Amino acid sequence: MDFLTKFPVMERSSLMELRKGIDFAFRDFSRSYGDSIEAFFDPLLFFLIKLEKLLLATPWPIILLVLGALAWLGSRSWKLVIGSVVAFMLIGYFGMWKDCMATVAIITVCTIMCIAVGIPIGVLMARSDRVERAMLPVLDMMQTIPSFVYLIPILMLLGIGKIPGLIAVCIYAIPPVIRLTNLGIREVDKETIEASEAFGATKLQKLRTVQIPLALPTVFAGVNQTIMMALAMVVIASMIGVKGLGVPILRAISNQYLALGLFNGLAIVALAIIFDRITQEYGRRIQKHRGTKR
Repeated sequence: MDFLTKFPVMERSSLMELRKGIDFAFRDFSRSYGDSIEAFFDPLLFFLIKLEKLLLATPWPIILLVLGALAWLGSRSWKLVIGSVVAFMLIGYFGMWKDCMATVAIITVCTIMCIAVGIPIGVLMARSDRVERAMLPVLDMMQTIPSFVYLIPILMLLGIGKIPGLIAVCIYAIPPVIRLTNLGIREVDKETIEASEAFGATKLQKLRTVQIPLALPTVFAGVNQTIMMALAMVVIASMIGVKGLGVPILRAISNQYLALGLFNGLAIVALAIIFDRITQEYGRRIQKHRGTKR
């Protein structure tokens, strides 16, 4: 016997009424406040569009020069610099430069947003056990709930476009930087904190001069994971109007173009490896510097 048949008809009808009530209430909310919420995100959309246009308008040699400089500043490794430049040259050679720059733009904006929002939340969690207990179930839900589930209310509120895709990417990618910021600050040596308190440091001074600097390697590990998870969402974000390397992959899936999907997939992998190595090497350098100072 089916499980639902065990319930009385009245209870099943009540459940259906509850679902309808939730649907109608959210629909009314989206109609009443959708335009205001969309206007709230207009500055973010403006920044994303300007950054994408800037990357597309910049000549490719300058992009490669900036990429090489960032790779060198982050890793101090000529191998990584050369590998990053060669990977971007191959992306351009195979005709994926425009989509790659669109992907870099949305990943950059997403990472900035996740850092700006995630690190303060992580700090609050580290300073308060109550905040940590309240936030952990939320983070668990953000990491485990299928992305298509929270795309439904986002699309109802904002429609199809760049901002819904950006919000979806941020929801999926922000938990690591929050968790690891919290973990990094909580793992700071208590004797070091007590020494700063002995010198009369305030809570803000302890956070700014002791806890954050010592937690930076762990925080950068969170940033690294946030970037990786944001890149993993590129294809799904392209389904709701976000340009980038995910669009050709969707086209390849629908038309069974193996080469198109393979090349664009490898381009996403190349971006992931480059960002991963740069942030990892920078985190290791911070760790070594901290160990030397001790």
